[in-house]
Amino acid sequence: MPVHELAALGAAMCWAFTGILSQGAAQALGPFGFNRLRQSMVAAMLAVIVLATGRWHGIAMGDLGRLALSGLIGIFMGDTLLYVALIRLGPRRSGALFALNAPMAAVMGWLVLGEALPPLAILGVILSTLGVAVAVLGRTGRSGGHRFEAVNGSVWVAAAYGLLAAAGQALGSLIARPVMAGGFDPYAASLIRVSVAVACLILLMALPIRAVRATARPTPAVLGATALSGLIAMVVGMTMLMFALQGGKVGIVSTLSALSPVLILPILWVWTGVRPSGASWAGALIAVAGMGLIFLT
Repeated sequence: MPVHELAALGAAMCWAFTGILSQGAAQALGPFGFNRLRQSMVAAMLAVIVLATGRWHGIAMGDLGRLALSGLIGIFMGDTLLYVALIRLGPRRSGALFALNAPMAAVMGWLVLGEALPPLAILGVILSTLGVAVAVLGRTGRSGGHRFEAVNGSVWVAAAYGLLAAAGQALGSLIARPVMAGGFDPYAASLIRVSVAVACLILLMALPIRAVRATARPTPAVLGATALSGLIAMVVGMTMLMFALQGGKVGIVSTLSALSPVLILPILWVWTGVRPSGASWAGALIAVAGMGLIFLT
């Protein structure tokens, strides 16, 4: 089984867990406050890894510029908008919208990078995306009354944030792909992308705009949840994504990494004690079938 595709699937597993872990902290601090705190923690963790292992040697200015732009669009814009959607829609529905970055990335990879996919892989991308939609947007079943299923504000406005987050993630991956294909170190790449996002968040939140300010001071519990979320999702998950982009096509890597809304189902079952609906499991099976087709190509 291809190691780069397995890395993309591992990133999806990381994000499935942290989608639940992050919701409470994001609601407490607001999307901008939470994202700034988490990305700052992640940048510190990655800096220790990169500096201690000497991975920063040999960074070309052209690669630095590409990865910086990737971080600006994929993390600063994409992640922040994702947390806006997460607060408004919960981890299940926001995950469904974010999963649309997979077909977006496949189309972008074809148009910009000329990454033509074989028919079996195209069918796998379609099935995986369809499975995610069925699993996440289907009936909630008995879990519908849980706080993770609550909708705050306009569904359409929240959906727009989710779609913009997906587009940011897809474009960020597309920009990073040529650099990573050249063998760029995934930890150094993650550090560059995250550092740019942190700098942008600090500058934005320094402006006299009330909407982008943190809504509260972090408690010890929020600090712990944020640090754990950053470690799993960004230090581990995003670095796995960067590694996956070294040898995997953008469309396939994005599709596999977008399976987190399906992988979140058993986690939600254990976390809430309520079994997901039949539609959710049916969608999961469709997505797994699509994933199998991708691995066969």
